[in-house]
Amino acid sequence: MMEEPQQPSPEKDSALRRLVPPPALCGFLLLLALVFTGSYAAGAAVDPVAPDMQRSGTSGGGGGMDMGDMGNMGTDGSGG
Repeated sequence: MMEEPQQPSPEKDSALRRLVPPPALCGFLLLLALVFTGSYAAGAAVDPVAPDMQRSGTSGGGGGMDMGDMGNMGTDGSGG
């Protein structure tokens, strides 16, 4: 005698549906991961945008920007 497969009860089926996220959310998260991965790969493949702006190696204070080549730029009070 063959036993017929039992169908899950409605309570078990609804509990399972509550535990599994909706397919739209899974698709969105997958798309988000692909976009971030693609942007990281593109950023790693190209050269730096501003190669002269490098970290200074010091851990404290300052912005690390060298303003020495800017001349006086009005620091003498002449305004120009």
